[in-house]
Amino acid sequence: MKAMILAAGRGERMRPLTDTLPKPLLTVGGRALIEYHLERLAAAGFTDIVINLGHLGEQIPAYLGDGARYGVRIAYSPEPPGALETGGGIHHALPLLGTAPFLLVNGDVWTDLPFGGLRTLLAAGDLAHLLLVDNPPQHPQGDFVLLDGRVQAEGAARLTYSGIAVLQPPLFAGCTPGRFSLVPLLRAAMACGQVGGSHYRGDWRDIGTRERLAALDAELRAR
Repeated sequence: MKAMILAAGRGERMRPLTDTLPKPLLTVGGRALIEYHLERLAAAGFTDIVINLGHLGEQIPAYLGDGARYGVRIAYSPEPPGALETGGGIHHALPLLGTAPFLLVNGDVWTDLPFGGLRTLLAAGDLAHLLLVDNPPQHPQGDFVLLDGRVQAEGAARLTYSGIAVLQPPLFAGCTPGRFSLVPLLRAAMACGQVGGSHYRGDWRDIGTRERLAALDAELRAR
């Protein structure tokens, strides 16, 4: 199974840090955020990684190279100016991902998740399996409902989408190249009962602001 790391975002809330550095290369605990993903993916046996490139994207291959020092092979998917959002970016990268299910990881989250366990979670007939987490303080309303292993768009007791999922390429059937969000595709698949989910209760952080970046950096340095 291949994996894709989403790394094309502008990182507006991280400015001015992201005025000169793409968000995945911001450091915590002395290492770039994206390096933690690469090391955990390699440890879980994911050796073929696709990374999309947007804002200051040329810096990412210059820093990571071909992935050999992390034990992986990296293929890059450059996007046009302005990037393509999550859905458009994945659709653009499908020729690199192939026709089999793939693991999707948001480049601006940090987690201790053992990725290997996600390989077998996609049920027959499903287009997606989402990893959901407890709602963080900055997102108390959550995103989706998890009921008996199925993800629903509406309902009570909502959880937050972690930015980590296993997706089937047919989720993007009928899509045309361009800028679009992943969320409407997931909601349409949920309406057809084709999205499973798991609740991860381990360490997961959305590193979306300078304050959260600094907090994680201090914690990792203290360990």
